[in-house]
Amino acid sequence: MALTGSLLVLFVFAHMLGNLKIFSGPQDINVYARFLRELGQPELGYGEVLWLVRLILLACVIVHLTAAFQLTRLNWQARPREYRVKKHLATTFASRTMPWGGAVLAAFVIFHLLHLTGGAIGFRPGQFRDLAVYQNVLIGFSFWPVVLLYVLAMASLGLHIDHGIWSAVQTLGWGTARNERSLKLLSRLIGFVAFLGFITVPVSVFAGWLH
Repeated sequence: MALTGSLLVLFVFAHMLGNLKIFSGPQDINVYARFLRELGQPELGYGEVLWLVRLILLACVIVHLTAAFQLTRLNWQARPREYRVKKHLATTFASRTMPWGGAVLAAFVIFHLLHLTGGAIGFRPGQFRDLAVYQNVLIGFSFWPVVLLYVLAMASLGLHIDHGIWSAVQTLGWGTARNERSLKLLSRLIGFVAFLGFITVPVSVFAGWLH
């Protein structure tokens, strides 16, 4: 979980930085979208590198989910009977919502692919145009329920990253009593930056700051 989670976090921030190109105008973000698909040419075909990255990410997600299921099952086996008194000692809201947050994110990724990647939902016939990222984003975030969904999903992502980074640090043996406080602060900061970076686009579109 630690290794695949680390790769997924790196992708999340690369994706976030790419999204923020929209504030440079339609030319930059649309050229960037075409660049991702033309990467590797002429040695590789159109979009092949992008699909390779997608397959690697899919493999990471499958391994990550499998590890999560296995760890949850081991946890249940270690404590088959519930505690008589439930107290969340030394735990955080992020840690207690990790399983649910993971499920929310999995469902959101499917929605996001159908929404802004494929234009299968949230667009009327003829509205979605391939590689017209700027125009598609303006249309896609013109409805408040979609914006709210993205904000809630990104809140879940921020919490997931917060606890995920903290857990990965412990798993990889980097956490000590001396740096525990600093690492917790860092993990929360990274989670908040991811949340803020991703909601900036839908909120800006709906508020009319991008047009």
